[in-house]
Amino acid sequence: MKTNCGVSVFLCLLIVLVVSSSSYAEVEMTIARTLTLEETPVDTALSASGKYIFVLTDKGKVLVYTPDGKLSDTIPVDKSVDSIRPAPPGAREEILFLVSSKKKTVQLAVLDFVKDINVAGAPFKGAADAPVTIVLFTDFQCPYCARIVPVLNDVLEKNKGKAKLVFKNFPLNMHQFARKAAAAALAAGKQGKFWEYHDRLFQNYNRLNDQVVQEQAQHLGLDMQKFEKDMNDPQIAQTIDQDVQDGKKAEVRGTPAIYVNGVLLQNTNPEGFQAAIDKELEKKGKK
Repeated sequence: MKTNCGVSVFLCLLIVLVVSSSSYAEVEMTIARTLTLEETPVDTALSASGKYIFVLTDKGKVLVYTPDGKLSDTIPVDKSVDSIRPAPPGAREEILFLVSSKKKTVQLAVLDFVKDINVAGAPFKGAADAPVTIVLFTDFQCPYCARIVPVLNDVLEKNKGKAKLVFKNFPLNMHQFARKAAAAALAAGKQGKFWEYHDRLFQNYNRLNDQVVQEQAQHLGLDMQKFEKDMNDPQIAQTIDQDVQDGKKAEVRGTPAIYVNGVLLQNTNPEGFQAAIDKELEKKGKK
């Protein structure tokens, strides 16, 4: 079959494809950022979450950079390591594969990024000087947060003097009454009844409203006039806002979010809690 251009249809299509592909062949490159090192870079990798840039150097170090080019940490590795590979995207943990061609080994390194979380003035349970601090970011209308309450109580009972629980508010936008419930709990705390009120709110997490908030305060014998006043205190609103900001800084994505000495807890069953606590106690020589 011939076409008007005097060549076969196949050849015409081939010409069109070549011309078309050529029109998209231009690539404009912009150097977004340059990392200047004091050591020779050997290999680089982007973390599974995309939040960190790893640079392997010739001195047996992995330099950890944030996307804005700031050096976050330095991880010492065996000097025989000559390449690094991250975990696949979507992995629950930050994992780095350390490859040594010389030793013919591949090491799997699980990285714990420790968050510095502000806990000053926050309600807590347990010994104030406990070596392990469990920080909980929670929402009073979250069913998963309600389910974790008895687990946390058991963990604290099992680790008396070793662990304390710090409460931080993180009301989600999808829960319309969560912020008001948070303010009510902090107002109850002004009368020394934070944890008692906290427990009552979670027992009623799926039916929270103004009436329930009032009823639970009355059941605890709170001074209702003071309770109402404190609920609307701008300082309490600021505390909730600060908790949310602290949560965002710690990269909280949902509730409950739990950190054990600053490390996000992935496994929130009793065994997962105990393993994380024991690991921290071993670090501090307290086990």
